[in-house]
Amino acid sequence: MSPRLALLVNPAARGGRALRLLEPVVRRLRMGGAEVSVIAGADAADALERACACVAERPDALVAFGGDGLVHLAVQAVAGTDVPLGIIPAGTGNDIATGLGVPADPMAAARTVLRMRTRPVDAARAVTGPAGKGPIGEAPAGKGPVGKGAAEELVAGVLCCGFDARVNERANRLTWPSGRARYVRAVLAELRAFRPVPFRVTLDGEEVVERDAVLVAVGNTHSYGGGMRVCPGARPDDGLLDVVVVGAVGVGEFLRVFPGVYRGTHVGHPSVTVRRARHVRLEAPDVPAYADGERLGTGPVTCEALPGVLQVIA
Repeated sequence: MSPRLALLVNPAARGGRALRLLEPVVRRLRMGGAEVSVIAGADAADALERACACVAERPDALVAFGGDGLVHLAVQAVAGTDVPLGIIPAGTGNDIATGLGVPADPMAAARTVLRMRTRPVDAARAVTGPAGKGPIGEAPAGKGPVGKGAAEELVAGVLCCGFDARVNERANRLTWPSGRARYVRAVLAELRAFRPVPFRVTLDGEEVVERDAVLVAVGNTHSYGGGMRVCPGARPDDGLLDVVVVGAVGVGEFLRVFPGVYRGTHVGHPSVTVRRARHVRLEAPDVPAYADGERLGTGPVTCEALPGVLQVIA
């Protein structure tokens, strides 16, 4: 029986260049016997509404054709349902796809989708702003308020606060260069003005870490920013979140340590601590939170691991 695939598309991925890949990918899926319908919203809110309506019709898979932002949106639609998520990486960073074992080449990823072999993976429920001051709500995964600026969203990759979140904000405003180089440019620009932030991190409601820090990252998968392995030990199927705290260091020391993030060796630095927890609460003054490359809001932020809430084709 031919699988019915709903292909969720971001027309702006890679500055619009990803659309050149759309036709050959759709052709490959159809040659493999799939029935393919294409969903493209006018904006993120419209795309999410269309994706949720599509999932309600029970396709054999919702396939995100784009980068981390589009995968983040697709996760909101499929989490907690029996509709699996497929990913065909066609964005700038594609870190979630890498972390979930999806081939980097779009045509290879399309072949993976056609095999329809799924695995359960985790996500994290993140509550930001005033809603993050109390315990996490009891709404089913993926059924609470979602979208940009919402109080509650699901995270498939990495949530970050501090320097890296501000780098994300700057990188999102840049139109040049693309990929990893965009983040490097944003890092160098942000370093001129950034100062360490006083953080309070509470793990599983018990262990409390209070320190000035450059950044705090909470990882379901290991990387962000086009290959920065900020949480190198994070696994998307262990029911835990990796919490990496980079303590206050000078600009010179940061520049010396920073390149190691691409190999994950930065966690060996004495100013870096790594913990694992099911529940994480981050408090810091006026610090934005980003997850999967998307702005969630400002702190405090509460994260909860949701084991096996996603079925991913990988």
